[in-house]
Amino acid sequence: MCKGEYLVEIIPAIDIINGSCVRLLKGDYKKKTTYSDDPVQVSSDWVSKGANRIHVVDLEGARLGRRMEMESVQSIIANVPVPVQLGGGIRSIDTVTQAIEQGVDRVMIGTAATNKDLIKKLCHNIDSERFLISVDVRDGEVVVDGWTKSSGKSSLDLIAELEAMGVKRIMYTDTNRDGTLTEPNYNAIETLVSLYGLKIIAAGGISKVEQLIRLSEYDIEGAVVGRALYTGDIELSHAIKAMQSK
Repeated sequence: MCKGEYLVEIIPAIDIINGSCVRLLKGDYKKKTTYSDDPVQVSSDWVSKGANRIHVVDLEGARLGRRMEMESVQSIIANVPVPVQLGGGIRSIDTVTQAIEQGVDRVMIGTAATNKDLIKKLCHNIDSERFLISVDVRDGEVVVDGWTKSSGKSSLDLIAELEAMGVKRIMYTDTNRDGTLTEPNYNAIETLVSLYGLKIIAAGGISKVEQLIRLSEYDIEGAVVGRALYTGDIELSHAIKAMQSK
């Protein structure tokens, strides 16, 4: 999608466990809500309402460190006519390359974001438009392994290192807000925009179209929306229309 067409690109989230489309509360695997056993149909529904990109996370892959939902992801790619960005269990150059060869448009690196050697290799060997770094944050610290462990590293320190190594795009998720239907962490997003020259995708807590409009004032690239789409708190086609450049 051309950034000039939209103030913020709205990217629907498809989180998968055991082939089903689910949402977690604050990343807690014990607080899971299943919305569908057909992620392909859910993806198609979002596209029919105007989505130009789908955000897919292999939740078990994220927790275990290896991809677990390759069949589900392949089915989405084969049946949905928009780019797919994928995260979960992707922690090596080989896995990144494999995902791209599978048809993934943009690969997300989360836990491995703290692996400097890997990030340097990514920046040197993979087109910057084909990957992003997912910076998942709880109380100012980066969390890893499906958000189950703290890395002990400050989010601002990590993002500064990523930019210095050549990363061009990050997704920032406030995990304390994810799935809560409250509001995004505006202060954190504003800080990131003011400090770094990165393309930024915001996630976590987005529950109203008005919040997306406010986020657009920070000149971010996109916003991943999950639970609010499934509950109907945000109607996707209406939100996309609200994000159209005047």
